Formats: sequence, structure tokens, C-alpha cells
Amino acid sequence: MSNKMKYNFDEIIDRHGTDAIKIERCKALFGTEDVIPLWVADMDFRTPDFILNSITKRLEHPILGYTSPSDKYFESVMSWIDYLHGWKIKRDWLGFLPGIVPGIAFAINAFSEEGDEVIIQPPVYPPFITIPRKNNRQLIYNPLKEINGKFEMDIEDFERKITDKTKLFILCNPQNPGGRAWDKKTLTRVAEICHKHNILVVSDEIHSDIALPGYSHTPFATVSEVAEQNSLTFMAPSKTFNMASLISSSYIIPNPEIRNKFADFLSGCELSNGNIFAFVAGQAAYENGAEWRSEMIEYIQGNIDYVVDFLKNHVPQIKPMVPEASFLIWLDCTDMGLPSNELQDFMVNKAGLGMNKGTMFGPGGEKHLRLNIACPRSVLVKAMGQLKKAIDKLIE
Repeated sequence: MSNKMKYNFDEIIDRHGTDAIKIERCKALFGTEDVIPLWVADMDFRTPDFILNSITKRLEHPILGYTSPSDKYFESVMSWIDYLHGWKIKRDWLGFLPGIVPGIAFAINAFSEEGDEVIIQPPVYPPFITIPRKNNRQLIYNPLKEINGKFEMDIEDFERKITDKTKLFILCNPQNPGGRAWDKKTLTRVAEICHKHNILVVSDEIHSDIALPGYSHTPFATVSEVAEQNSLTFMAPSKTFNMASLISSSYIIPNPEIRNKFADFLSGCELSNGNIFAFVAGQAAYENGAEWRSEMIEYIQGNIDYVVDFLKNHVPQIKPMVPEASFLIWLDCTDMGLPSNELQDFMVNKAGLGMNKGTMFGPGGEKHLRLNIACPRSVLVKAMGQLKKAIDKLIE
């Protein structure tokens, strides 16, 4: 870690006794609590003090009554997105959203009917698969292709799969689990096809603030006029600042017809109101978070470099997809020679590591795992040591 860093990402924080999903669900997921939890996508870093202090400050007032987001809250969102992504959002495009996964469900229900088709690009974040299914929509798979160690979209297959029942495309931008920061050319082509076939684009951009050094995030709506007028964009400070349970997301919808329909759906379900602490914490994150974010990304990049280098030199059977954004690494374990259904068992019971099964992410996830490296370096060093020891025994 750089000596110039103001924040300490090496700090070990015990999350036991806090109802942390990463800890509490280990037994159910892995059959044991005796694993290093490297799965659910939150960080093991301290949530920044400027966020915690904003909540403490609000608690100095003795009434926690009905609360609306202030103009300053929305201004902080707009200013942050302009600062980081160069996207100048108009105030009336922007609204509060009680979580991005709920937002995907809301969009599905607002803009399609039961039996309609939704396009997704596996392997992809599991709710992209489960949410449409739970709402009785038909999934259309447009599988990603791995080319030169990176995911690429199969644009020809995308257009070929479209039918007159296809209503929505759920875009993961940046891509999870592969960490791809989609380029403008790719997004522009997708926007043109979706416009041509009257398919609405829902762009999940929750990892947008974690573009790694040498890469940048391109908001889908910024690539063209047709993209802007045919999309809903969802963003949040939750991944960036480790505040996921505060539920403080935003929707950005430039097209007034789409925006009004979405807003009407939210208000009709009484879902447009947020938590009192979401507003103060979100504003604090966006107003004070630039330096913390910069240092966090430097530390994350160091963790990625460590894991990629370790696997190359000590566990060449596992091939990491080097991310361009996010703190997640997609691991190809094909060369270990284990069937998909035995891979997780090996990692849990032989290596003592709890990672996400690749099959959760849909077709293309077989013989893969997703590794969360947003933790102190010492935890990763221990994890990689346990992995090497287990692999060495496997190939003896």
C-alpha cells in the first residue's frame, strides 16, 4: 500500500455479530462457516467516516419522521456523475430508487407483460436471471464470448434472437462477473439494434464508479441520441463506498414518456420514498468521496495484481479474467479437471474458501468461480496460500 494513503485498507474488521450476509449465509451456502468468505459483492473495508459521521450527525436530531430527499442530495448525485463520467444530467431526469435489483423488477413490470421476452447476456449477475423468471417473463440468452481474455458481445446473435415478443434488454455495464467496461462502439451498436426493434434498455451501472486505472466507464445513455431516448440507467454509491444496506440508488431517464411511466409505477406501488439515512449518507458520499474512491481503487488494483500474479506463478490451472472495472475476478478453473459440481466442494472443503459458483451466473459459468478481492491484502495472501496448498495436494 502506498505510504501516501490517507485511508487504511489493511485494517481487519471482524464482521461477526453484525448480521453480515457474507458471514451469516456461509453455513447455508457452503455447508460450513469455516471458510474465508470471498463471495457476496460488498467490501470488507471500513465504510468511510464521512458517511458514518453524516448518519451520526442526523441522529443528533431527536425525530426520525417522514423525510424527503433534499435538493442538495440530488445536486450531489448530478455533480458526482458529471465529475466522474462527464455526463451532465438534467434534474428532471433523476429520481430516487430503492435499490438497483428492485429497479430491474420495476422496469420489467412497468414495460412488459407476462410471457414477454427479456434479453440478458450470460454469464451475468444472477438476479438478471432470477428476477425476470419470478415475474413470468421469458429469458432470451445472448451469451458473451471470451476473446483474448475479455468478454465481448455477440452482436449478430443478439439481433438474431429478437422476436416480436422481445421487450427489454437488461445490460450489465460494467459487466459482472467479468469486469468488462463496455466501450462506446459496442454500446452504440446495441443501442441501434434495440432502437430498431423497439426494445427498451435497462442499464445496471452499479459498478460504474469502480473503473480501474487505464479504463473508464461509458454510461449507456451517453453514446448516442437513440441510446439516451431509449433507456433507463440505474446508479448507486453502494458498491463504491461499501454502504449497500442503506439502499440509496438513483434512476436516470432522459426520455419524458419512459420516465413518467416508470415514476408512475413507483408511486403507484409507494416505492418512490427512501430511507432517511440513505439521503444523508448518499450526499456525504458524493460530496466527500473523491479521495477515498481514488485510494480504494489503487488498493483494489494492487489486490488484483497480487491475485493475477500469484495464480500465474503458483496455480496456473486457474486462469483469471483480468477486470477493467469492479472488485470481482472471474476465475476459469477448467484446467483443474474437476466437474462443475465438484469445484465448489473442493474450494470449500479442501481450500477453505467461499466463492460464488459460476453456474449461478447462467450458461458459460460452468467450471468458473467469482472471487471478491475487496478485502485487506493479508486476507488474500492467506486465501491464496490455502488455495495453493489444496491444489498441490490435488495434483500430487
